[in-house]
Amino acid sequence: MEGQVPEIIRKGREGCTGLKQIAFVSGKGGTGKTTLVSSLANLVQNKMLADCDVDAPNLRIIINGKVRKQEDYFGAKEAFIDPTVCLKCGLCKETCRFGAISEDIEIIPFKCEGCGACTLVCPVEAICLKEVKTGRTCVTETPMGTFSHAMLDVGAEGSGKLVTEVRKNIDGFKNNEEWVLIDGASGIGCAVIASITGVDAVVAVSEPTRSGLHDLERVLDLAEHFQIPLFVCINKYDLNREITALMERFCKNNGCPVIGKIPFDPSIIRALQEFKTPVEAGSKEVTEEIKSIWRRLTVEVMSLGKS
Repeated sequence: MEGQVPEIIRKGREGCTGLKQIAFVSGKGGTGKTTLVSSLANLVQNKMLADCDVDAPNLRIIINGKVRKQEDYFGAKEAFIDPTVCLKCGLCKETCRFGAISEDIEIIPFKCEGCGACTLVCPVEAICLKEVKTGRTCVTETPMGTFSHAMLDVGAEGSGKLVTEVRKNIDGFKNNEEWVLIDGASGIGCAVIASITGVDAVVAVSEPTRSGLHDLERVLDLAEHFQIPLFVCINKYDLNREITALMERFCKNNGCPVIGKIPFDPSIIRALQEFKTPVEAGSKEVTEEIKSIWRRLTVEVMSLGKS
């Protein structure tokens, strides 16, 4: 696998066709990742946006605009039994390890994994695999730039594939932009891997808690595996300065710079309830820190390109 990583990253960067891509991720939900991205969306010029948290896309709640492209996404296959041909022999039911075929020899959609084993054992070829809708993609034109996002259907699988589609959709709407800001998924699973593959940098947004430090370690391992530079933003850093200091030491020891520390501000909660970012709500201290984060981040990313 390690020998394949540079090739994976190379292909990912070819797909972004010259745009600098920065993915904002977190070890868990609720760290302020989307709030940071939406704030940057108000501050950064010449950029495009992508919400790659397709299981729970929140960026679209704050950023509105005019839909330019909207399509159903077919990212999985499901078995289909033709009742006019089926002999009801039960071989498919015996073979299915997921219990996706009922006593009446009918497919149970939510259990079917689309593996195709049933199609191989059917003596009369009454079963086939058909593509099924698993989500919906959308590209929106907003005052803050072109915005690509999607929603995974309830109970559907394949979030990683849908994330890849969200990122691919950006290419069709480029207009001399320089940056892509990606609101990535939480955790370290398939959706996160699809969010960060081929990006120029990853920003981990964390909170000063013991679990936050543990989550940061996991995100660092993932970024190192894919050989992507990692930067850290500590949100609400002043709520626990002791843990913040631990995080800073951890980052220093592991070569991942802390590019910002955002203070806690109760007014941000009220602003979000009104569908406003801290920047739009006029939170001066937080806004100045976010501006500083972007200045440092751009310097770091541009220097990576020269090295």
